[in-house]
Amino acid sequence: MRLDDYDPGDDIRDLGRGGGGGFGGFGGGGGLGNILFAFLPMLLGRKMGCGTILLLGAAAFFLLGPGSQMLSLGGGSVAPAGNSQSAQGVPCDTQAERFACNVFGSTHQVWESLISGYEKPTLNFFDKQNSSDCGAAQAAMGPFYCPADQGVYLDTSFFRELETKFGAAGDAAQAYVVAHEVGHHIQTISGISDQVRRAQGRASQAEGNALQVRMELQADCYAGVWAARARNSAGQPVMEPGDMEEAMRAANAIGDDTLMRSAGRRPVPESFTHGTSQQRMTWLRRGLETGDPRQCNAFEAQI
Repeated sequence: MRLDDYDPGDDIRDLGRGGGGGFGGFGGGGGLGNILFAFLPMLLGRKMGCGTILLLGAAAFFLLGPGSQMLSLGGGSVAPAGNSQSAQGVPCDTQAERFACNVFGSTHQVWESLISGYEKPTLNFFDKQNSSDCGAAQAAMGPFYCPADQGVYLDTSFFRELETKFGAAGDAAQAYVVAHEVGHHIQTISGISDQVRRAQGRASQAEGNALQVRMELQADCYAGVWAARARNSAGQPVMEPGDMEEAMRAANAIGDDTLMRSAGRRPVPESFTHGTSQQRMTWLRRGLETGDPRQCNAFEAQI
């Protein structure tokens, strides 16, 4: 990808590793997979990370296999960042962080051109665990967006997981993850998130999940809009030949149906919270091909 170097300001922080950590241990074998997927809607509803279901799906795979005795699910609280975390690091000081920072800076340029008075989110790097205004931030959750503090939270070890465990290698796959989380920020500042949360509060579990799927597909489309419109300082598109295919492989890898099959489970559409692999690729492609956020209304379209 042809990205410029982004000079981080107060919109990017390296939180380091936080202290404490609330975990609930559940002993057992195959039954833990059922517990895991029962918790998915709750976890994904609070922290809208496209990586969350991917990593939890991987955990389910190991739980359903032999030799696993315990799963620790996030959901407790870690100590506040100012009390017990290690000293904050320097943001964008590793290759993986630098790349994420460059993608993040590029998303600002695109969305500032599309939204009058655009307010930037923050990008928060953390190491294994820390905290957000939405609760615990843990690497096992994958990247997520917290609407309460308008922050994207990322442990860059997720990029290695994306490549080694799910076959989605390449910088465009990583960029898609960051741009998707920024897509959730667009939903927050435009009021879409609040509308959906209110509707979910009146809905059944299956109906609430279906609304969440549409939220995630819209964020996928927004990621595609960024990729279609982004230019570097030389006026070149940031996307190079092969990048679209890399992003599509990532979208395919984190579809609910693909992850459930990988975990040895029969896909149950009523439990989906992010959409099928085909849906995710379709909506990412829609953004890439149109570059128009008005085409990303997944709430009024056939998905």
